[in-house]
Amino acid sequence: MFEEFFGMKHTPFSNQIPAEALYLSDNLQEVIGRLCYVAEHQLFGVLTGMVGVGKSTIIRRLKSSLPADKYLVLYLSDSQLMPRWFYNGLLQQLGSEPKFQRGDAKLSLHRQLEYIREVRHIRVVTIVDEAHLLKRETLEEIRFLLNYHMDSMNPMALILVGQDELWDKLVKSAYAAIRQRIDIKCALPSYDLGQCQKYIAAHMKYAGCEQEIFTEDAIKAIYEYSAGSARGINKVCMHSLLCAAQRGKKLIDDHLVHLVIESELP
Repeated sequence: MFEEFFGMKHTPFSNQIPAEALYLSDNLQEVIGRLCYVAEHQLFGVLTGMVGVGKSTIIRRLKSSLPADKYLVLYLSDSQLMPRWFYNGLLQQLGSEPKFQRGDAKLSLHRQLEYIREVRHIRVVTIVDEAHLLKRETLEEIRFLLNYHMDSMNPMALILVGQDELWDKLVKSAYAAIRQRIDIKCALPSYDLGQCQKYIAAHMKYAGCEQEIFTEDAIKAIYEYSAGSARGINKVCMHSLLCAAQRGKKLIDDHLVHLVIESELP
C-alpha cells in the first residue's frame, strides 16, 4: 500500500531484504570479519546481543559472505535441542539418515565431516541460534564434539548465537570447561543515533525511494523508541510509513511518529 504511495520499488524494513542490501555499521562489519575468521580457521565462536539488535542480520550476511564452493553452512535453532537431536539435525542437513543412539549419531557425523573436509575440500560452519536456551548437557556435548584427533583440530567451525544471557551462563564456574574452548567472542551493541539514521537511509535506498521522507526529529523519535534496536526501528518505521500513506502525507515528522507509537505500538 504505502510502497505505491511513496513510489517504492521494494518494501523497506522487512525481513525479506537481500543480505547484500542490509545495513552494516562499523561494529557489525567488524563482527562479520571476526566470524569469517572463525569459519576460515574452523574455530569455536560465540555471538551475543540483546533482543532485536541484529544477530539474524549478522547470520544472513555471514552466510552470503562465505563462498558456496568452499563453505557449507549448517543452521540449527531449537530451544529444546538435546544432544542426539543436535547430531541428527546436522546429519539430516548433510543428507544422512538420523541415528537412534547418540553415540552412533556422533560417529556418523564425524565421518561425514571428515569426508566433506578431506575429499570435497569444503569447510563446514555450524551456526546454533537461540543458544542461550540450550541446557548444560547439550553445551557439554558440543564441547565433546570439538575434541577430535586427540584435540589437534576442530571437525568444523562452530558459532553459538544467543542473547546476552548466553555469556552470563558461560562465565559461571560450572561452564568453565566450555568457556575455555571458545576462541572468539563477539558482542553486538545497539545502534547509536547516527547509525540509526544511516540504517533508515540504507533501507529507504534499497526501496528505491529518492526523496527524504523522515525528518531529523522523526528519526530522533524512532531512535528513542527503539533504543537502537534494528527490530524496533523496523517496526516503528513500517507503521509510520503506513500511517503517512493513509493520511496522504509525503513527509513523516516526529508528531506522526509519536502518534504511531502511542496508538499502534506496545
